[in-house]
Amino acid sequence: MRIIAGSRRGAILTKLDAVKTRPTADRVRESLFNILQAGRFQGLLADSQVIDVFAGTGALGLEAISRGAAFASFIENDGAALAVLRANIAKLRFQSSAAVLAADATNLVHWRAAPANLVFADAPYQTGGGLLAINALAKIGALGDAAVIIIETAKTEILDSDALAAGLTPIDQRNYGKALLNFLTYQKP
Repeated sequence: MRIIAGSRRGAILTKLDAVKTRPTADRVRESLFNILQAGRFQGLLADSQVIDVFAGTGALGLEAISRGAAFASFIENDGAALAVLRANIAKLRFQSSAAVLAADATNLVHWRAAPANLVFADAPYQTGGGLLAINALAKIGALGDAAVIIIETAKTEILDSDALAAGLTPIDQRNYGKALLNFLTYQKP
């Protein structure tokens, strides 16, 4: 696993050897960031505030910082993943551009950082955790107006549109092998 582009292009990330962690494949991550840097999302990454939910190794948030995001908040609750995440942030020397929250993203009760305009949620497949976390973040003011949210699920999973928090709107889906990227936007109600 490596950083694909930007200021830390080619940097190898420390892997996480855990059964319950499934990092986003390099190919999927590259496709995702190509989408985010073109068309309707062009300019979104520059100086953005990012949240990487179920961060694992931090590959999504670290890629965003490498490509010009101003700051990334990483939310993770697994001890082994937190150790690898912190090591990857230090390895890339992104300590001043990153914060780690050791917490369950579905149960956060307040948000102290700036509202995010870009959010990645890559929960374990078949759990519905990504949508639960995004709904929780919306309720505590962690999402900025016009935020773009990407929830990665298994391609067989369907986001329950009836369970979307107020202000969340699905706008696109992209399928990559076993992964399905669900793109949503958020408008403050």
